[in-house]
Amino acid sequence: MKLAMSIWDRLGDFITRVSSSTTSGVADVVEAVRTVFSGDADLRRRVAFSVAMIALSAKMAKADGIVTQDEVRAFQEIFEVPPKETRNVARLFDLAQRDVAGFETYAERMAQLCGSGHSNCVMLEDILDGLFHIAKADGLVHEREGIFLHRIAEIFRIDETHYESIMARHVNLGAGDPYVVLGIERGKPFEEVRKRYRKLVSDNHPDRLIARGLPQEFIKIATTRVAAINAAYEMIERGLRHA
Repeated sequence: MKLAMSIWDRLGDFITRVSSSTTSGVADVVEAVRTVFSGDADLRRRVAFSVAMIALSAKMAKADGIVTQDEVRAFQEIFEVPPKETRNVARLFDLAQRDVAGFETYAERMAQLCGSGHSNCVMLEDILDGLFHIAKADGLVHEREGIFLHRIAEIFRIDETHYESIMARHVNLGAGDPYVVLGIERGKPFEEVRKRYRKLVSDNHPDRLIARGLPQEFIKIATTRVAAINAAYEMIERGLRHA
């Protein structure tokens, strides 16, 4: 994957320069992403996403108090880090954990990379989705992780309904789960359900995610996302057929 490797090469070089300077906070790292990669918007999005996933994963691990091997494996499912870059990724992870600034400060700076009107910034939803994937890896989204993720959603201006839809892809919410996953009210005509389903599948097609500037590895998460959407639609369809 030549493209993915080029991102990691640039990210590793970037982290090395930041770590060797007087910069000591993750918020400063985010600002540096904005300035260092100002001439290449696509590369900036890719690097920003990678930095966000590494640093916010570190902050979430600190909030939960423990990093399990399942969570490490879940992180590795998102990012296949080249061996020569693992040290730089570990340095950023460690920097985030040691940073005296709270995760909220970092999340706010991350959101600013999407511009002032970032309410519908899809990259932020992708980051939250990835964090849920890591949080649930040990079989349960713990209370502290849940509080952390909900607060991240608030900072990212992801409204409550949308947040519940993202959460429902990862956590079983009970009987209403399939409707929450699709983000549609129970009782809507089936044609509306089908229209919503088709839009979600289209929006989450791998080509769309790559165009948004996500690392190639994140397609694995997109596959899981689409599988949850398909399962929810099929569950609703079966229920209506046998009603």
